[in-house]
Amino acid sequence: MSEAFEGCERQYCELSANLSRKCTSASAADGELKEQRISEIKVGIDEAESLIRKMDLEARSLQPNVKAVLLAKLREYKSDLNNLKSEVKRLSLGHLAARDDLLESGMADTLTASADQRARLMTSTGRLNHSGERIKESRRTMLETEELGVSILQDLHQQRQSLLHANNTLHGVDDNVGKSKRILTAMSRRMSRNKWIIGSIIAVLVIAVGLILYFKLK
Repeated sequence: MSEAFEGCERQYCELSANLSRKCTSASAADGELKEQRISEIKVGIDEAESLIRKMDLEARSLQPNVKAVLLAKLREYKSDLNNLKSEVKRLSLGHLAARDDLLESGMADTLTASADQRARLMTSTGRLNHSGERIKESRRTMLETEELGVSILQDLHQQRQSLLHANNTLHGVDDNVGKSKRILTAMSRRMSRNKWIIGSIIAVLVIAVGLILYFKLK
């Protein structure tokens, strides 16, 4: 017999026994626990189907006398797997029916609660919309205030530049006035010296003319 077939066969037998135990456990469970067990069984069934496909491919690749024996075993395993699927289907339908009963029993309360909740939500939505409009208005005012503040800062900066320019101009005027004052003082001193020199020259000329006239008359 094929070793590959025997390996898959052992895995399937162990998996089938495990799934049977889980089906028994799931039938006694309720609510979320039952739903979890059913999900685990479905995953195991998918794995079992994969093992049967592998065994089928392996059996069909062997000699006719061996293949016939293995295919007969496969039919038993497929029947066992179908029984597991039927059990899972029954558990799932029972779980869904129980859930539907619970939903129907609580439908009226749910509808009433939903209506009240909807009314509260509408009220809350209206308040939120009103608050949103107030927030938008506050934001718009804040942006306008920010723009005004920026404009004022720009004006102050321009005025500061103008004052600095005027201050520099005044310093330049003071420097020019100081230079002019020094020049005028120097010119005044030179004129005073020049007056003394001119007076001396005039006195010398008067004396010289007097001497010339004296000698001529003599």
